Amino acid sequence: MVRFRWQRRLLVYAMLFAPQAAPQNQPAEVATKETPATFKSRVNLVPVTVVVRDREGHAVGNLAKDDFRLLDNGKPQVISRFSVEKPSAPVVIAKDAADLEEHAASRPPATVAPAAPAAPVAAEHFVAYVFDDVHGTAEDLFRARDAAANVMAGSMQPADRAALYTTSGQNVVEFTNDLETLRAALARLRPTPITGGLPHGVQCPDISFYLADRIVNLDDPQALTVALVNYQACSGNPYITASEVKAAAQMALTSGEHETHVAASVLGQVVRRLAGLPGQRNLVMATPGFFVASYDQSEITDLINRAVRASVIISTLDIRGLWTPPGYDASRPTPAGGGQVITMLNQYLELEAIAQEDVLENLAHSTGGEWFHANNDLGSGFRRLAAAPAFVYVLAFTPENLKSDGKYHKLQVSLRDGKGLTVQARKGYYAPRRDADLADQARQDIEDAVFSRSVVKDIPLELHTQFFRTEGDDANLSVVAQLDIRALPYRKAEGRNQDSLTIVSALFDLNGNFVAGTQKILELRLKDDTLQTRLDSGIKIKTSFDVKVGTYAVRVVARDSEGQIMASDNILVEIQ
Repeated sequence: MVRFRWQRRLLVYAMLFAPQAAPQNQPAEVATKETPATFKSRVNLVPVTVVVRDREGHAVGNLAKDDFRLLDNGKPQVISRFSVEKPSAPVVIAKDAADLEEHAASRPPATVAPAAPAAPVAAEHFVAYVFDDVHGTAEDLFRARDAAANVMAGSMQPADRAALYTTSGQNVVEFTNDLETLRAALARLRPTPITGGLPHGVQCPDISFYLADRIVNLDDPQALTVALVNYQACSGNPYITASEVKAAAQMALTSGEHETHVAASVLGQVVRRLAGLPGQRNLVMATPGFFVASYDQSEITDLINRAVRASVIISTLDIRGLWTPPGYDASRPTPAGGGQVITMLNQYLELEAIAQEDVLENLAHSTGGEWFHANNDLGSGFRRLAAAPAFVYVLAFTPENLKSDGKYHKLQVSLRDGKGLTVQARKGYYAPRRDADLADQARQDIEDAVFSRSVVKDIPLELHTQFFRTEGDDANLSVVAQLDIRALPYRKAEGRNQDSLTIVSALFDLNGNFVAGTQKILELRLKDDTLQTRLDSGIKIKTSFDVKVGTYAVRVVARDSEGQIMASDNILVEIQ
């Protein structure tokens, strides 16, 4: 398994406002508490990533929510969340905060550092290359690594960072712009099968993961008969029984399941790693494909949902290039058992190849990425997949009466007026097999938003910053988030407008690493006159950080408990 060398610091819970004095037996209108946030989360919210292109293949970014139609198993759905993301949009340098002038004036003028004239080069584009050395052959891996090395050497810019991961967990390089380190790691790539054994085509019996699934899980009598005849022929033992074939199929099934779980687990870890970085995040998986049994599809669905929430684009590249179907591959030994067995085994192998391709297409198209296949120009593939589309739409809906039965739901996304446009979207999802924990789901939603770079203004939000040099390279950075809370979906109770806000402020360094963060919970119990007359300018939430001289990306996320609506924004601050 991959062991990543980073540890996300825990968010610190801090006081936001001192509780205001209130008449006896009357609750304060604004109060704080230091307990972790627990939201009533719409746990069945299904995110759907959509890329719309014109006839020339360029991404289109001027569509609105009402331009889309979304069907779940043929039933129209209400799009409850809608955003247009620009993955390559840079973060801007913070301007002086006029709202902090009074605070700044209370300090000696000489301690205020002047604003920088231009933005420094910050890491804003992160590409994680995942090579499937568990399923890939030496020939395919060597071609892919050489193509990737050439692309990195010829296209990396100062703001780019690349990382190298493998499904075996070996030969890992964290995000860097050091081409020599990346090139050396690529040169060490080798096939690293986890379960060992002979390659398919020379095994006896020759039972693939797909065929084993048909025999053990689906009770396919034809698959059992084909495997039995093959086993008897390749072993020279005509007395091989069906029970012995099932035992061999169970071993093949266990090995295949383990290899698939490892690949999916690595992808999940890389998505989580990318989710902790600011800017444009791309994952490029170079693989010959892998099969996912129907009962494990929820693992892929969870992976896609996490990637969509974190704005991580997954693209897949078939390292086989333009390959020959198994039944026509002259380099593959002919299975034992005669013509009929050969024909049937080849049919199962081709069905397995189709199922493997479906996984790669689903991962890519569900997250806004591309699926590069049936093309020997792997260099062109890596160049295309390392870049993100200029515009990505994220639609989300809550299915009514969704059952936790693990069943597949077919999605259809179309445009009401789509003349001349093509839509690339998620094709479906699997319902969860168990109900999600509400508190865990809410915490995960907040974390995904913090370690993203998307701008959401469901709650109007403005950010301002000010910094002061103290001693040596030390400084104090103040972040003020101004929120317009008048339109929050309050719950009316005891004559008050009640809601709670969780506000998270986080700092990232130039390389996108998490530096520090605070989480504050604001309990609102507002009277009607307060809400109508005293909040015209919104509320201001201030957070201070003790930092060293340098450049930091500031990220602020706010979310309410009643409507589960959010606000998020970023700003880049240079402290000299």
